Amino acid sequence: MANNLVIVESPTKASTIKSFLGSGYKVVACQGHIRDLPKSSLGVDVEKDFEPKYINIRGKGELIAELKKEAKNADKVFLASDPDREGEAISWHLFKVLELEGKGGGRISFNEITKPAVKNAIANPRKIDMALVDSQQTRRILDRIVGYKLSPLLWKNVQNGLSAGRVQSVATRLVVDREREIRAFIPQEYWTLGVRLATPQEKEFVARFHGTLQKKTALNNEEACGKVLASLKGADYRVSAVETASKTKNPPPPFTTSQLQQEAFKRLGFSSKRTMSIAQTLYEGLSLGKREEHGLITYMRTDSLRISAEAQSAARAMIRERYGDKFCPAKPRVYKSRTSSQDAHEAIRPTDPYKTPESLKDVLTSEQFRLYKLIWDRFTASQMEGAKIDVQNVDIDAVCPDGKKYRFKANGETVRFQGFLKAYGELKEEEEKDPLATGKLPPLSQDDVLTEKELIPKQNFTQPPRRYNEASLVYALEEKGIGRPSTYAPTIDTILGRGYIARGERKQFIPTKLGEVTNDIMEQNFASVVDYEFTANLEKKLDDIAESKENYLTVLSEFYDGFKVQLEKAEKDFAQSGKIQLPQEELDVTCPNCGRKMIVKNGRFGKFAACPGYPECKTTMTLTRDGKVAEPAEKKADEVVKGMTCELCGSPVVLKQGRYGEYYACSRYPKCRFTRQKAKKIGVKCPKCGGEIVEKHSRKSTFYGCDRYPECDFSLWDEPVGRECPLCGQSLVKKKNGNVVCSSKECKYKEEKDRNV
Repeated sequence: MANNLVIVESPTKASTIKSFLGSGYKVVACQGHIRDLPKSSLGVDVEKDFEPKYINIRGKGELIAELKKEAKNADKVFLASDPDREGEAISWHLFKVLELEGKGGGRISFNEITKPAVKNAIANPRKIDMALVDSQQTRRILDRIVGYKLSPLLWKNVQNGLSAGRVQSVATRLVVDREREIRAFIPQEYWTLGVRLATPQEKEFVARFHGTLQKKTALNNEEACGKVLASLKGADYRVSAVETASKTKNPPPPFTTSQLQQEAFKRLGFSSKRTMSIAQTLYEGLSLGKREEHGLITYMRTDSLRISAEAQSAARAMIRERYGDKFCPAKPRVYKSRTSSQDAHEAIRPTDPYKTPESLKDVLTSEQFRLYKLIWDRFTASQMEGAKIDVQNVDIDAVCPDGKKYRFKANGETVRFQGFLKAYGELKEEEEKDPLATGKLPPLSQDDVLTEKELIPKQNFTQPPRRYNEASLVYALEEKGIGRPSTYAPTIDTILGRGYIARGERKQFIPTKLGEVTNDIMEQNFASVVDYEFTANLEKKLDDIAESKENYLTVLSEFYDGFKVQLEKAEKDFAQSGKIQLPQEELDVTCPNCGRKMIVKNGRFGKFAACPGYPECKTTMTLTRDGKVAEPAEKKADEVVKGMTCELCGSPVVLKQGRYGEYYACSRYPKCRFTRQKAKKIGVKCPKCGGEIVEKHSRKSTFYGCDRYPECDFSLWDEPVGRECPLCGQSLVKKKNGNVVCSSKECKYKEEKDRNV
């Protein structure tokens, strides 16, 4: 029997693919990259054609040794990392490290993890695409040069811990520029005027002031509005024209990565990072019961709108069955991708349209279900008939007692046929309710006489541009051609983590003082690095390298020649000007001890409020996530626990609140020293005795143990997840970084939370 080895990136994907292949195949996971540039040095020889110096990633030595052993014993080795540039580079690194030259097999890729797709890929292996590898290496080298050359400059001249990045610096500039637009904005006054009218049948609606019968008139101030109001006293209203029309609203296309991140934020409140993490689990495959494992969506890092003919045909058949023939258009819908799109994959869609969200609700977590439903609804809607909407435009003339004539307008829409709206309704922005909104109009005919019920004047001011949130920042990055689908989430996560931007009200992004100072330094000294057009052109060159239209050494040389000049000039300027002092961020809170204004400081556990009088005054306060001083928690009164008595003296036991959570104590404490931590159940059974695993606390850390202690002494430092390791049968635990690993130190099983792109 043939001995074939398939190497994928994640253990979850390995489990899914193994279920598709026969006994002649062994599927193992490399857990992402196995080698990379060293962290301790630049790792790129800029004098020798930018030669990268790769080393095996620390901690992966045993894994690499095991992969070499498996590859040596295999007849064929198939490299099945993800179908993008990053995945192509991972396969190339595996090919080099495992010494697969001359070994049968090859590179395989699939856009969806389903049995037909995997079988087809195995049957059609190919060589590693070195153009894609060169493109990924060029991006990695560019980012390494910028990060490792600029960051030390910022550490020395601004503040330790700062970092500069090719894409993150541009994203920070977007947020800073928008904030400065808002500060410079000068509101302009204007007035709106509406009138509530009633038809002869007493049906009321609102019309909006347009102007005179000849032209539109703006009401720029209260005086102008007051003159019109004075003329309208006792005016007669009549319908002068009614126009009706029908329009077709076509459905939106299926999701690309950026559109998925935007919609998941707007509709579900998911951050870009969270969206991609959940989408990864849906792509890699889930157990659907009856020994069936299945990838539920296609590859989630894509900027293409292309859909396969098979998927389109299945969707149209499902639409006819679920909604009826009238909801399925005569011809399949085809969407054109952007000119900058790589078009390497399909759009994000369900792998099987017949696997409806409702049919999978019992096997998906709440977050998985919500995201899968969003993807399924959007894809289904994209292949449905357009919505038919009846539009009504009405002109209403007001004849005033003083002889003046004014025109009001009313508009209404009625959905005559839902079409795609049946599957994917439109999202209404949360804005202040407009009292002049018309909505659906009552039946109106020309020359109808109307009765005035109320005049509605309202003062307004023009509004500054909105701050970015996750959705709008991803949209702006995509519109400007900055970054690619795989980079949006980590870029936003980085500038948040570095403290260059913060979340304000309604999750809007606000630049911090640190972010503004860093951005100014970058604009003054490294204009090209933070220039929108320059960064977009560089992304285009990376695409050209992937398509063999551009030489990667030429791109690297052109960038570095200009960057080197800027770097040398900046070092000289900093040497003359000295270190930049960051302004202290002052809070609108006074120190309760000395009356000074509290300031924001950075500590090993993040930001906190401190008195500027340190060390004379050592007052500190906790800050919330939005940068405000947290209110001190009210001390909870001790509660007597019914049916529980002290094990030492027999007195009643009370529930107290301590620094490690709630605990039980004798009501005579401290005369009686009896205490016991209150157990918090985590919903996992003890693998040793079947009891409940509870969260416990020690002076050093949190740990987990059986609630039947001391009868059962099972305990773990990391949180158990209630599953057994598929390799050795020990308990799986979740680490603080989100990765799931085996609790046995000898076993190296690992499930990564999200791939490090």
